[in-house]
Order: sequence, then structure tokens, then C-alpha cells
Amino acid sequence: MLKTLYIENIAVIEKTSIDFDGGLNVLTGETGAGKSIIIDAINAIMGQRTSKEIIRTGESTAFVSAVFEDVNPSVCAKLEELGFEAEDGELMLQRTLSQSGKSSCKINGRPATVSMLRALAANLINIHGQHESYELFSPETHLGYIDSYGGCEQEIEAYREKYHAYKILQKKLNEANSDESERLREIDLLQFQSQELFDADVQPGEEEQLDAERGALLNFEKIFSLLSKAKRALEGEDADGGAESVDIAATAVQNAAAYNSDYEELGNSLTDLYYNLRDCAERIGDALDDLESDPQRLEEIEERLDLLNRLTRKYNCTADELPALAEQMQARLEELLNYDRNRDELIAACDKAKEEALSLAKALSQKRRAVAKEFAAKVREEMRFLNMPNVELIPQFATTDLSDDGIDKAELLISANPGETPRPVAKIASGGELSRMMLAIKTVLAATDDVDTLIFDEVDTGISGSAAEKVGLKLKEVADDCQVLCVTHQAQIAALADHHYLIDKRVEQGRTFTVVTPLDRDARVKELARIIGGVNITVAALSHAEDMLNHV
Repeated sequence: MLKTLYIENIAVIEKTSIDFDGGLNVLTGETGAGKSIIIDAINAIMGQRTSKEIIRTGESTAFVSAVFEDVNPSVCAKLEELGFEAEDGELMLQRTLSQSGKSSCKINGRPATVSMLRALAANLINIHGQHESYELFSPETHLGYIDSYGGCEQEIEAYREKYHAYKILQKKLNEANSDESERLREIDLLQFQSQELFDADVQPGEEEQLDAERGALLNFEKIFSLLSKAKRALEGEDADGGAESVDIAATAVQNAAAYNSDYEELGNSLTDLYYNLRDCAERIGDALDDLESDPQRLEEIEERLDLLNRLTRKYNCTADELPALAEQMQARLEELLNYDRNRDELIAACDKAKEEALSLAKALSQKRRAVAKEFAAKVREEMRFLNMPNVELIPQFATTDLSDDGIDKAELLISANPGETPRPVAKIASGGELSRMMLAIKTVLAATDDVDTLIFDEVDTGISGSAAEKVGLKLKEVADDCQVLCVTHQAQIAALADHHYLIDKRVEQGRTFTVVTPLDRDARVKELARIIGGVNITVAALSHAEDMLNHV
């Protein structure tokens, strides 16, 4: 679960550290105080796309850090897959944002990427914002809920593997069935190009070798002059020669060693140096003997390099890649020349792949239809608890052509009032009904979800009174199984919190600051009274708030 959230320079928050706990954590405050900023900061640490506009005015960077404890096995497995590990079940994520638009990330103090944070997010936190309720208007999301509830991940993965294999074969078959004139044109082109490359017979490393040889031939005079100078220096005819001078020095030091053994090692070193210099002189002499100016060879090299340069420009690759390209062209050419045989094989392979994919899609569809009824029944019961006593929820399936999701199109039809025919959610659901339907779905899915922390951002939109109290009770129930963070404007929900935080905006010296404060019981009474009564907190509001806390 999320233990500590540290925020620095995000919007109106200069610096704040929030320690959360298990159970139901509620955040309240005046409109515009900065509750949504907390959610923005959590989204940032979860690797979501952020704008540099959220960086506090006048600051160049912003920083968010989140510490999680008792992380679940799925998080540990994902960490290991990414090359990290949880230390004693604890995980720290950090992200720095800059005005340049770039960001840097760390996982347990080690450098990471935004995509790594995003990969971990699915197993750490599930955020339900106000906009998510409107996803219910899209039937495509309904199938995802059913799959999550039914634990269909393995079946979907197996199906998609077969489906993608089928699509690849289908694409090849479509290409094989292309216009005959196009096939003949491609054959003609490939025959010429592959023959051109095979005739060139380019060898690995040939271009580098030719460049080196070309350089040697072009600089023959310079090389000859420099080697000759080196040879003369090493084996001069008089004592000025390098090797001869060292020999004289070696003899002198060795003679001195006869009187003092301290010079013996130095004399031996000079002797070794003399023989090394003689060897170098001989090797330079051999190099001079081998050195020759060959204008004809230089012309051959220039022509060969010109050919390689022309081919690399023509085929947009390096010289070393030309042989492999020739092989690819030859393979494609053989495919086109053996058109009829390959086409028959492709048809058979494509039909088989489609049959295998369809078989898995039908099995997946059967499972979906079975679990959809159970899922809809459970969501319906949750919605009835949330002050929608007459709601009906019916899963409707239609069979489609093979697609990435199988052969199913699913939609949850809803009837909120007696006598109404179940219809698509977008046709009849109000804002309050959407919020409660989404909460009901999240509640049902929580039992099958590995995520330890659920965040609800103003799930009370469009509801009040007893419905708000029922939503609070449902959040409290969900919090028995996982950590819940809830941003709310409803006193009925806030009163049920295990831990209550006040988000307060202040203006000091012309700058705006947001402060997050954990509330004790007395402070909770005052905050609940503010939510109930507004700016002017009355004795009656305080009494009502006290009574709400006493009956939790």
C-alpha cells in the first residue's frame, strides 16, 4: 500500500509529505484547495503523461516521491522482470519533472524510465477519476470488465498469439494474390538486383581493407620517406646512430658494473634495448623492401570502391549488409517464381491458423458469456445497496468477425426504474447513477484485483443524502480488503474515514500555498461541520458532525 507521498513544487504545493495508512483515507477541503493536485502527483509517480505546466510558478523543477510497503507478489514479479527488487517488501518510486519537458525517474534509488514506472502502476494503484465514469458510455470497456472479473488473461493471451499468427499469414496471402503484372515486374527487378549484388561478390570488411590499402598507395612517397628516416636514425654509420649509441652506452655501463655491481641491472637493460632497436631497424628495412608504388593496383582499388559506394547508395545500406540483402532478394524471388505452390501452401496454412484462432475465440466467448451473468448480478446487488433498489443489469453479447478481442462485442444494458426496458448506459444513466455504477464495478473487481491501493477522485459526483452515505459504507467495505484513498465533498463519506486529511489553501506574502494536514477527532468535527454548514459553522452543524462521528 501507499505509505508516504512527498510532493515538491507541484502547482500550489511547495512542499508537503503525507503519511497514509491502511483502511479508508479521506481527503477533503474547499473547492480549489488542491485536492486534484494530489491525484496529479500520484499520476506523475505512476508514469503517466504530465505537463510542465504543473510545475510551481517560478520553479525550474518539481519532484514527487512515493513509498509503498508490503507490496504484493505481482509487484515483486514485475520489479524482478524490470531488473529491480523490493527491499523488505518496500518500494520507493521517484520522479523529477523539469521546465524543459524532460523527466528523470528512480526505482529504489536506481535510475529508471517513465515506462518502467508505468509498467509497475498497473499492479500498485488503481485510480478512478470523475472522467472514468463516462467510460461506461463506451461498450468496448464493458468487455474489459467482464474479462477482468472472469480472469480471462491466459485465454486472451493464447487466443491473440494464434490470431496474430493468422493475420501475418493472411497478409502474406493477400500479397501473393496481388496483380499478376505487379508480380512479374517485381520478379524482373529482383532478378536484376540480386544478380547485380551476387556479381559484386562483396566480402565482409572489404571496404575497410580497400580503404586502408588505398591510403597506403596514395601516400607511398610519405611512408617511404618516413620509414627511411627511421632506419637511418637507428642504424647510422657513425656513433650518431640510435642503436650504435645505445650499444656504446651499454658497454660503458657494463664495464662500470665490474667495479660496482649496482650498475649491472642498468647495463643489462641497455643491452636489451640495443637488441630491440636492431630488431626494429631490420623490420623497418623489411617494410621498405616490401613497399612499392603500384599505380595499376591503385586504379583497381578506386574502381572497386566506386562500385561499393554506388551499391550502398542505391540500396541504402552498408557494404557489409549487401551480401545479406542479396540473399533476401533471392529468397523473395524464389517465392514469386514458385507462386502457385507457395500460394497453395499459404492458403492451407492461413485456413489452419484461422481455424485454430476461431476455436480459441469460441472457447473464450463461452467463458465470457458464463461469467458475464455472474458479474452483472454482483454489480446489480452492489448498485441496489447504493440506493438504486430497482436497477437491472443485463449483459448483451453479439458475435463479430475475428478481431484482437476475439469474436465478442459485449455491452451491459441498464434499467434504473421499474418497467423500463434495459438500454445502453449512455441512453439513460445520470451522473450520480454513473458514479454508483462505476463504484459497484470497482467493488466487484476488487476481489479479483491484485492492486493494493484504490483511489477514488470525487466518486460522490451527482449524489447526496442517503445515497452518499451508502457510497461511504461501500468504500468502507472495500477498504477492508485494500487501502482506499478518497477525495470527497460529502460529509457522509468523510465521517466514515479511518484517516481524515484536510487540504487547505493559504496565501502568504502574495504566494499561494497548499498544506495537507491529518486531522484528529476535534479537527474532524470542525471539518465535517464546514462541509455540512459552509463558511459559517453553527453550533447545530458542530453537533451534527459530532453525532455523525459517534455513529460510525
